[in-house]
Amino acid sequence: MADTLRLIFPQWQGGGLPLYHLGAQVLAWLAPEATGPVLKIDVPPPSGADLPIEGGIRARRAVLAQADAAMAALRQRQPARVVVLGGDCGVDLAPFAYLSERYGDDLAVLWIDAHPDIMDRTQTPNAHAMVLAQLLGEGDTEFVARVPRPLAPERVMYAGLYDMSPVERATLDRLGLGMATPDDLRAGSGKVLDWLTTMGAKHVAIHFDLDVLDPAQLRSLYFSRPDAAPGAFDGIPQGRMGIAEVVRLVTDVAAEAQVVGLSITEFLPWDAATIRDMLRKLPLLNEG
Repeated sequence: MADTLRLIFPQWQGGGLPLYHLGAQVLAWLAPEATGPVLKIDVPPPSGADLPIEGGIRARRAVLAQADAAMAALRQRQPARVVVLGGDCGVDLAPFAYLSERYGDDLAVLWIDAHPDIMDRTQTPNAHAMVLAQLLGEGDTEFVARVPRPLAPERVMYAGLYDMSPVERATLDRLGLGMATPDDLRAGSGKVLDWLTTMGAKHVAIHFDLDVLDPAQLRSLYFSRPDAAPGAFDGIPQGRMGIAEVVRLVTDVAAEAQVVGLSITEFLPWDAATIRDMLRKLPLLNEG
């Protein structure tokens, strides 16, 4: 049995941005070398064609097939711990469903994100904005069917979330999901640690969407998109956490419970893509 399995999961269709495909692979290259098994989920690279909206969800069949491939790999290998390097946030459907099955009520989930990921197909066609709802047993039936043991809402807490749409707020309040805002976490991790103590969970899975970070500290985020029109992100919450604050939070959590899942998502290396595209146009590089 593998102790820790590292999944490289370059899913891009759930967020509708082709650059997520490259982002996962750059993350994998940048990460410390794995000491255990590494598996890459096969995701077709972007072709430039438009993605179909299928039953209200963009690229439904592709995203479901990729989740199934990830779950099949996890069930075959039965790792005690999972690291995921994505890709859009939807990559966490299978790994977190697997961990929920394995650890049950002894698992807590910390969702570090500037967005709640609890929309449904009436609010967005992008599956990456629905994944936490699906893990909680809500939303599209085909996706929810991939979560045999839904998470209990009280065992999930947000970190870094501070604003959302009225529809998202209504869902969050209905489910009773806990939240520690960037201001709550500025001076320390106490609010999250108190929740973890209340849960009494020995294991924790951590979702870390890089867009929780202040765009001034990292350029490889959705909100740093170089071709964005002025005002394109007006009204969309942008991350307010510092890198050191997130590292401190995760370290503090790891001191209180065993981290059995760590997923890092939504890395968008705009500058790397610019250089890649430039190199493709230069002489000699494409010869031989």
